[in-house]
Amino acid sequence: QVQLVESGGGLVQPGGSARLSCAIIGDLYGSFFKMWYREAPGKDRERVAVLAEVGPIWYDDSVKGRFTISRNNEGNTIYLDMDNLMPKASDVYYCNVRHSLTNAQENWGRGTKVTVSS
Repeated sequence: QVQLVESGGGLVQPGGSARLSCAIIGDLYGSFFKMWYREAPGKDRERVAVLAEVGPIWYDDSVKGRFTISRNNEGNTIYLDMDNLMPKASDVYYCNVRHSLTNAQENWGRGTKVTVSS
């Protein structure tokens, strides 16, 4: 029912910054947690940031102090601002939403790849 479309990835210099966007296409009813995930090559997809109605409530230790999750006023776009990116192989970032009562999540989007390289 709801489509998630990630964008904003690309090649970033080590120590650089990027802003990822997640467009939520469709209507969400109720209270939702909004999240960003990161998937390294050959690794499991891992959650890196969670946004509740009150604001950011959790970051993975690997991104604390460097990444910021937020949304627009309409609530139909999720952002991930990434600072001081560290050099590594390309990671694919995905967004998702989870209903606060049912814990149901939407289908994954295609993700957006971020490559940090000099």
